[in-house]
Amino acid sequence: MLQYNVSLENKTIFVTGAAGFIGSNLVKRIFTDVKEVKVVGIDNMNDYYDVNIKKERLQQIKEQVENLDTQVKEPFVFIEGNIADKPLIDKIFADYKPAVVVNLAAQAGVRYSITNPGAYIESNLVGFYNILEACRHNEVEHLVYASSSSVYGSNKKVPYSTDDKVDNPVSLYAATKKSNELMAHAYSKLYNIPSTGLRFFTVYGPAGRPDMAYFGFTNKLREGKTIQIFNYGHCKRDFTFVDDIVEGVVRIMQHAPEKQNGEDGLPIPPYKVYNIGNNSPENLLDFVTILQEELIAAKVLPADYDFEAHKELVAMQPGDVPVTYADTTPLEQDFGFKPATPLRQGLRAFAQWYAKYYGTC
Repeated sequence: MLQYNVSLENKTIFVTGAAGFIGSNLVKRIFTDVKEVKVVGIDNMNDYYDVNIKKERLQQIKEQVENLDTQVKEPFVFIEGNIADKPLIDKIFADYKPAVVVNLAAQAGVRYSITNPGAYIESNLVGFYNILEACRHNEVEHLVYASSSSVYGSNKKVPYSTDDKVDNPVSLYAATKKSNELMAHAYSKLYNIPSTGLRFFTVYGPAGRPDMAYFGFTNKLREGKTIQIFNYGHCKRDFTFVDDIVEGVVRIMQHAPEKQNGEDGLPIPPYKVYNIGNNSPENLLDFVTILQEELIAAKVLPADYDFEAHKELVAMQPGDVPVTYADTTPLEQDFGFKPATPLRQGLRAFAQWYAKYYGTC
């Protein structure tokens, strides 16, 4: 196992996408684990999905911070803004001098990238470039950034390994995430910036993203609408509970790839990429069955709900892949951690949150 070489205590951590699903959970976890820490968060609060969920996440963070026993003045600073705004990013780095940067801000979603490609170029490419440039000109100990399992495209070999060649993206979203990895590698090589990319696999959980299948299915079933199950139910997904994702991020934040020079005297890029996935793909039909059972148990749906009448098996969508499956061996070897939350446990937590947030039937 690797030894931690980055202390988070008495540091400022910059989290982009702080009102997002993973970002908000990460901020709460940082304040739970680290006693003396300052977190600066940024989010553009766009309406890609219900902004009220983002506001609710921020409110939870603020309530947690109010009860902190800390000597840090203003432990949480939230800035509503866009990482594609370079003067704003430069000002944040100048004002707060973050030691650790976690870039989670991105335009997410495979299908949305087909109809709104500009949003992906702005946030995922221009925005990430601004973060890299700011890290270049400031003393940043570690840059951690979100990549995606989407980079594997239609890779036939499973489980997906970070050693696999991933040069054939099947969506613009995937292309931007692969580009992030390439850009980070170049900056690590040129400017000796320690960076770690994280390929997340189908993250789910309470207060998640409404555009994700489990959330969208729930909304439609509750409204009596028909849900479409793609590839006639033959898709498999490596569903990963958000707490497992955050556990992996927190561990990885605390070990920056070591700086060292090669025989030519130039930096060997202090650069790593890890998969964070459950290492256990679930068939989409099984997933939907478990979701239905947990929604009934949480009283989101009535006990006699006619599920078969609200289910339609359809062909694969453009940009989708039939299976995602993470090889997490390097994560286990380096950090002693492997995501392991069972799907039923995770969906139960989601169903209970949904019932509390939206009400029961």
